[in-house]
Amino acid sequence: MVARKGSAVMMVFVDIDAEMDADFNAWYDQEHIGDLLSMPGFLNAGRYQALKGGPRYLACYELESAEALQTPEYLKFRNEPTEWTRKMSLSVNGRSYVRNICTQIYPQEIDPNGTGRTMAPALQVGRMDVPADIEDKYNEYYDTVRTPANLEVPGCIAVRRYHVVEGSPRYTTIYEFEHEKVPETAVWNQRRGEDRMHEYIGGTYGHAPGSPGVYRRILPARSF
Repeated sequence: MVARKGSAVMMVFVDIDAEMDADFNAWYDQEHIGDLLSMPGFLNAGRYQALKGGPRYLACYELESAEALQTPEYLKFRNEPTEWTRKMSLSVNGRSYVRNICTQIYPQEIDPNGTGRTMAPALQVGRMDVPADIEDKYNEYYDTVRTPANLEVPGCIAVRRYHVVEGSPRYTTIYEFEHEKVPETAVWNQRRGEDRMHEYIGGTYGHAPGSPGVYRRILPARSF
């Protein structure tokens, strides 16, 4: 089985002005994704567009580990961009630009039965700041109560949680869905109504702007 999931992800969020939208999508689809997938340690990638929250565009790269971003090949790629990449420069032309490198903390071990899973048709991504005094309870509740409950919701394929080791905020949760309507279902909303995270941890945590975002996959193209 070809490994398509590792212990880390790179997530790039950005808003693009309307006049650059066509060039942006062409560059990503025709050059950038392919270039990155040729790098050692890059296992898979997908592009998504926000239906709820934001920023509008998300590119998610599955990495063997965060060390994939330290290889000579990747560093050369970063230091010697193509002419098209220089022209597009998301840090210059993008708005609300976020580039996060994340290492997996849940599940603690990589599930060998899940490493062949392709990029999900839809994602919900939460990016959270958690105060230090409630971190332990936050992690315990997420891993032992919230996640097991959400994994029972029809259409929820997987849940993975990450520490952000480059970028911010510190925590990221990725829900993989069969379709983007999962968080609108009665079962999902029932689970939300039953959730007692804030009571258990005795405090509150904050979301980054646009979080949680619900994203529909646009590359690879979907048939539905």
